[in-house]
Amino acid sequence: MRKTGNMENQRRSVTIRDVAETAGVSVSTVSRVLNGKVDVAKETKNHILSIIDDLGYSTNLAARSMRSQKKNLIGLIMPDIAYPFAIEVMKGVNRAIAESEFDLLVYTSGDVRKRGRVTSEQKYITLLAKSISDGVIVVAPVASEYNIDKPIVSIDPVMSHPNYPSVHATNYEGSRAAMEYLIGLGHKRIGFINGRTELESANRRLSGYRDALKKNGIPIKEELIASGDYTTETGVKCGRQLLSLKNRPTAIFASNDQMAMGVYQVAEEMGLRIPEDFSLVGFDNISESKYLGLTTVDQFISEQGYGAMQMLIQIINEVPLEKQTLKVQTQLVVRSSCREYHES
Repeated sequence: MRKTGNMENQRRSVTIRDVAETAGVSVSTVSRVLNGKVDVAKETKNHILSIIDDLGYSTNLAARSMRSQKKNLIGLIMPDIAYPFAIEVMKGVNRAIAESEFDLLVYTSGDVRKRGRVTSEQKYITLLAKSISDGVIVVAPVASEYNIDKPIVSIDPVMSHPNYPSVHATNYEGSRAAMEYLIGLGHKRIGFINGRTELESANRRLSGYRDALKKNGIPIKEELIASGDYTTETGVKCGRQLLSLKNRPTAIFASNDQMAMGVYQVAEEMGLRIPEDFSLVGFDNISESKYLGLTTVDQFISEQGYGAMQMLIQIINEVPLEKQTLKVQTQLVVRSSCREYHES
């Protein structure tokens, strides 16, 4: 009961008085900061602005007075729209938008590695959810909960069961399928490049890697596990790390296709051939993987975007969801980047 009460307090609209009390200043001081007055000390001003971000306070009075009215606008927040994963998500979202009466507004921080993403993500959500949109989709969020009373759906959340509806692929099962395929080809020394560790998807794929080795009686060697962040740059770094080992892996499983592309770059630099010198598997099945001949796990990213948008529209239209979590089934796609391995 106590926990429920706290959640209700978090979800109510934050007022200027809440900001003042939390910051330990007067309401008039907060008001002067919000109105751009120059008679507030810089340290005090920065402290108040930080509290505003933390509490998710919205200053749009006109929007708040109209929040009961439907705006037919949905917000999409993602860390980087330039990466193929984001593009595939947007394809699915766009398809659902085309079938609906809603328009779409996209916000991005421009880089998954940018500092302060928690603050900027909360700021965008506050702006969109409390002012100009009917609901928000957040892609690969860095926060596990939000103090907003408007509909929110996440894609690839930070935990399996966040306090809002979510969409994700069967990451563990997909990882197991990739590993069983490599092991079935005779590979035992398999390198793994992990993704962003704050995301549930990365942790589930790592668990699939480890469990597949255990099931097949293959020792887990930590030197074969490299830490990436789902970007091509870390794919290059981790690829060099693994392929520079004295006893290098006979296969590498990159937990997304972007990092697998980094491994391709390293192979070219080192004069290694795929799959003649080592096999390579990715995860995502973005369009580029087809042209590279990359064996990968399809997580049907576009369908995740489409499903998330449909869920959000249902919530906005007050239609009950059958499930709070939509799980999209993964599928192994075999191409030419792997070959059988026989110990000499």
